[in-house]
Amino acid sequence: MKPLQCSFLLTVLFLISACTAPVSQNIRPDQLVFAPLEFEVPKIEQVKLANGIRVYLLEDPELPLVEITAMIGAGSIAEPAEKDGQGDLFAALLEDGGAGERGPRAFEEYLESLAIDFNADTGSYVTTIDLSLLQEDLHKGLQVLDDVLRRPRFDADRLELHRKQTLETLRRRDDVPGSVASRALNRAIYGDHPLGRSVTAASVSAVTRQDLVAFHQQHFVPNKLWLAISGDFDRQVMLTKLEKTFGDWQPAAQQPQPLPELQGSLPPAVWVAEKDIPQTTIRMGELGVSKDNPDLYALRVMNFILGGGGFNSRMLREIRSNRGLAYSVYSYFSLGRKLPGIFIAGSETKSASTMQVVHLMLDEIMRIRTELVSEEELALAKESQINSFVFAFTGSHQILTQQVRLDYFDYPADYMESYRQKIAAVTRKDILRVAQTYLQPEKLAIVLVGQTSEFEADLTSLGLPVRKIELQLPEAGTKE
Repeated sequence: MKPLQCSFLLTVLFLISACTAPVSQNIRPDQLVFAPLEFEVPKIEQVKLANGIRVYLLEDPELPLVEITAMIGAGSIAEPAEKDGQGDLFAALLEDGGAGERGPRAFEEYLESLAIDFNADTGSYVTTIDLSLLQEDLHKGLQVLDDVLRRPRFDADRLELHRKQTLETLRRRDDVPGSVASRALNRAIYGDHPLGRSVTAASVSAVTRQDLVAFHQQHFVPNKLWLAISGDFDRQVMLTKLEKTFGDWQPAAQQPQPLPELQGSLPPAVWVAEKDIPQTTIRMGELGVSKDNPDLYALRVMNFILGGGGFNSRMLREIRSNRGLAYSVYSYFSLGRKLPGIFIAGSETKSASTMQVVHLMLDEIMRIRTELVSEEELALAKESQINSFVFAFTGSHQILTQQVRLDYFDYPADYMESYRQKIAAVTRKDILRVAQTYLQPEKLAIVLVGQTSEFEADLTSLGLPVRKIELQLPEAGTKE
């Protein structure tokens, strides 16, 4: 047989066999089977320098970059009411108020010349500074960090600039319904505690440069500093550079930052804000849990089923998919690091369907408290929580900083390693128990921001007193 004829015959036979082969059935996405996801926490080295600085090292030579996070164990939690907003101004001035011998503009230009990504933030409990730089500029980057940590300038002109920007933001914050609702809910749950208060024009105006200097002098000491460093570096070279840069920084007597005690939530009520918009922003919530709570894992799984699982959650499925009443419906536990956080459920819906959505959300909260979830719901929730944990870390530095925070806030030593096993151990009875324990519908504060004329007649159906939220009106003569 000639080669050409042989090739033609083989082609024909192949086509015939393909046509007669059994046709596989289409497989739905939920029928696909994958190998279990594997995740191992990389080995992180911990070193404590002679002056008390805690250093966490994770070498990662994939790219010629070094990332550094400096964390000081002090935040805005102890701000007096008359100085609310001081923490935000402090972080802003750390970031661009100049440091060392460089004023604000020179400092910015120097960072730009080295392509250093630099930012600072003051949260409730800690203040963080983040740098990302080329490996070849490590020495200069450490000098920058040293200047910011030890010799910030808190430039007076920059302070006034940030104060004006903050005041303008405050003037317009009631333009955003979600901002109004969130602040009202925090106030209802935390009362006059720092976690419940809102920054005001008066409190921002009262912050002085000396307040920022005093906070820095009190809390920026080496024995309150945690350093997380990842990237392309040699361990011994890094430790030598750290000793050379920070070794002469003397430790100081330190006391933990005061932690104001919670005073109790305001009595349950419906908090209503009038806003001429076509939809209502809904928030409801109550005091939640802190990271020390042993029921944390069961709560995560329970909330996924209730409102945290997107289209797999009961709230979204019932209110959006089944009834078409809202684009988004959700719930979550804002985990408290030292003090309890908040359980929050929220939605946005057209004004006319406000009370229907509120009652449907409450119905789902009651349902998960009174009946066992299905085996299918439980399995999906646990699988999602386990898999999402694996993808929660986008890089080595994120893993490293997570470990630093876990240690700072006294999480169990094996938290990351044991997380998935503890989620997998949650049962249907656990879900019912934690729902009954931590979801108390009679204690919920409910906030509604929208056209009150569309739903105020039905507010009595909630059986709660109605409180009005006074919004800030634009100043006379200002342009909107």
